[in-house]
Amino acid sequence: MALRQECVIRADKSLMPFVNKSLFPSLPPGFVLEVDNPPTPRALNRLLWRCREETYSQKKLELAMERSICNLSIIEESTGSLVGFVRATTDYGLNANLWNLVARPGDQQGSLLAVLVHRTLRILRRDVPGCSISIAASEVTIKALNDNGFLIDPGGIRAMGLRLF
Repeated sequence: MALRQECVIRADKSLMPFVNKSLFPSLPPGFVLEVDNPPTPRALNRLLWRCREETYSQKKLELAMERSICNLSIIEESTGSLVGFVRATTDYGLNANLWNLVARPGDQQGSLLAVLVHRTLRILRRDVPGCSISIAASEVTIKALNDNGFLIDPGGIRAMGLRLF
C-alpha cells in the first residue's frame, strides 16, 4: 500500500497558483479531459490497480462517483483508455475532499496530475468558495499538490479515518 499523507490547502490566494489563469497547466497532446462524465467502475479500478492504489466494489464506486460534486477523467485519445482520475466531495459548508487522485505511471504522470488537481481546485473554488480542501495523498501526487498550494501537515495537523465494512 502506498504511503498516505494528509495535505491541506492554504487560504492565502497568493499561494494558490490555480487562481492565476496564466499558470493553467495544459494536457499533453493526445489526451482529453472529461468533466462530470465518470468512467465505469471497472475502468477506474483498472487504473487504481495500475497505480498501486486500493480498488473497490463496483457498487461502492458507483455510489461514490454519484455523490461527488465533480468527477474528472483524462482519456488517451488513441486508445480510449482512462489514464487519470480525481473526484471531489463536499459538505457545501466548510470542507471539500479530493479522492482517488491517480494518473497512469510514466513520463506524463506529473503533467496529468497537475491538470487534474488544477481543474478540480478551480471547480471547487467556483462552486464552494469557502471550503477548505484536503486529500489523503500518495507520494507520487505530492508535487502536483504542492504546486497548487497544498501543504503537508501544517502545524502538526493529523488526519484519521475509520473504515466501515
